[in-house]
Amino acid sequence: MAASTLTEVARLAGVSPATASRVLNGSARKPGKDIAERVRQAADSLGYIPNAQAQGLAKSSSGLIGLIVHDIADPYFAAIARGVQEAAREQRKMVLLATTGGGPAEEKEAVAAFAARRADSIVIAGSRSCRDEDRDGNAELAAELDRYCRNGGQVAVVGHPVVGATATEGYHVVKVPNQELARQLATGLAEAWDGDFVIVGGPEGLLTSDDRVRGFQEGLERAGRRPAEVVRTGFNRSGGYDAGLQLAARIKAARSGDAPAPRLCIFAVNDVMAIGAAAALRSEGLRIPRDAAIAGFDDIETLRDFRPALSTVRLPLEDIGRIATRSTGPGSHAEEAEGPAANGITGEVTLRRSTEAAA
Repeated sequence: MAASTLTEVARLAGVSPATASRVLNGSARKPGKDIAERVRQAADSLGYIPNAQAQGLAKSSSGLIGLIVHDIADPYFAAIARGVQEAAREQRKMVLLATTGGGPAEEKEAVAAFAARRADSIVIAGSRSCRDEDRDGNAELAAELDRYCRNGGQVAVVGHPVVGATATEGYHVVKVPNQELARQLATGLAEAWDGDFVIVGGPEGLLTSDDRVRGFQEGLERAGRRPAEVVRTGFNRSGGYDAGLQLAARIKAARSGDAPAPRLCIFAVNDVMAIGAAAALRSEGLRIPRDAAIAGFDDIETLRDFRPALSTVRLPLEDIGRIATRSTGPGSHAEEAEGPAANGITGEVTLRRSTEAAA
């Protein structure tokens, strides 16, 4: 059966289509109470479903929030998405989701799609990249975001600003103190670990990873320790697993020699990389923390079932999603999301069994 139309509702109620539209689509211009009731009764009897786009035009709001993440299967992004969803419900809005794999060109396409659907705001979560191969994609993404903001859209970016974006109105950055927290983690680990340190980081030029690498090295320096070696790999579980295999081979090769095997404490710049590295070590017959210590960053929900319990930095991921969404809502101000002190985002170093000194 074909869907009923607004014209049919208007005919049954004995009003003009414009009047029926004002009643059903939420216009500020409202007809009399008796007329409105007739229109609603007619719509109910016909099973009429209001057109969301028409309602958006009438209200100057689509009621939609676009969320762009690298990978919704990653617990980090899933937790942020929960926070975005909660804040969206507060605003009586719906969330549209796009996963991009982290490429700025794919993010640009997602922004364009949300803009075409007149999304009221867009939240972007995921590390920014300043790598040469992302230069063109960054430029296109920045231009798309600038165009969206000039047309009244609101944007919140978690972490770092989009490279090259120039919009000032309607553009918010929710900063996360990654470097400072990684520095604190290194200081805490250096107090209890007398062996060497290795950092498993993402590709150079990935800004979140670079901040955490830099902060960890600063913490070691302040503790009077030599810099950690940095192993670059994919910014995901697979990358962590590959790095773990490399480090396992190194530990086992050293054991076969005359010199004592190195005692490594591995810092993976996010938890899913730490989980991958730990899995690789176990696959090679090595135990944590007996043969190597390991720490991550983020404190994702998955760690509840990880053994031994993983040392990490706890971030309020759901709060980050809520803050980003609220910063783009009605009555928000850009300065609310200008820094960790302003937006309330802090973290906590949490040392657990995975970095206890081996007996």
